[in-house]
Amino acid sequence: MMEVWKKVEDCAGQIRKKTVFQPRAALILGSGLGALADEIDTETTVEYSEIAGFPVSTVAGHKGRFVFGYIEKMPVVIMQGRVHFYEGYAMSDVVLPVRLMRCLGAEILFLTNAAGGVSPTLSPGDFMMITDQISTFVPSPLIGANEEKFGPRFPSMDTIYDERLRSIIKETARREQIPIKEGIYLQTTGPAYESPVEVRMISMLGAHAVGMSTAVEAVAARHMGMRVCGISCITNMAGGTSAKPLSHEEVGLVADRAAPLFKRLVTKSLEAMRMEESL
Repeated sequence: MMEVWKKVEDCAGQIRKKTVFQPRAALILGSGLGALADEIDTETTVEYSEIAGFPVSTVAGHKGRFVFGYIEKMPVVIMQGRVHFYEGYAMSDVVLPVRLMRCLGAEILFLTNAAGGVSPTLSPGDFMMITDQISTFVPSPLIGANEEKFGPRFPSMDTIYDERLRSIIKETARREQIPIKEGIYLQTTGPAYESPVEVRMISMLGAHAVGMSTAVEAVAARHMGMRVCGISCITNMAGGTSAKPLSHEEVGLVADRAAPLFKRLVTKSLEAMRMEESL
């Protein structure tokens, strides 16, 4: 774990040679949702490939860069494309970006993803604010010797998704008249979509949506004391719940259609978080 800490420090040092910008919030943009980063008041960008030792996203539609700037005057760092466990990286590399953004100053982690709907109350195009998660189907990012510089050996996960941040998102959605639902998110390893029987099992466990990211990022962030919130864009119904075969192309198309509302919801939510004195 000491080697992991040194790697995070080294990556942070490389970024600091390019910018001294200090973000207050970190935002990870999921599949098809990366356009938001192209529209902010940008200070600088850093390609993942410019950072020695940093994992590079290999998924189509993920640009693979950090964008530093302002969203409604909130200083942010945005991951325009994330790293997934199924790409073959060690879990420590999958969550390295989260740890890095925390070391750069971010106190809030705003997670987004494209997810499959498991609950019949969800439909493609819906937004689901994540209220809790199930991460037991992927390796914990905290396995191994604990590094106290990251956080305690046994961090509490009672409220992974911050209640006040969730309230701000709900109030923002109401004020902006953007429909939003709430639910539990479950992460699998991927990259194959879930079988119909697996989807039934996931539903029995109490999850409303399923995807291949996010949960481990939230665990790593809470370990480091970050306040976490998250929104899933439901881009398809999970295997067996729809007669139409699943495809990555479908995910991208639905995310593209939802993008304008998504951008407004995230932008206005971050503005409200900036105005919140207690955050």
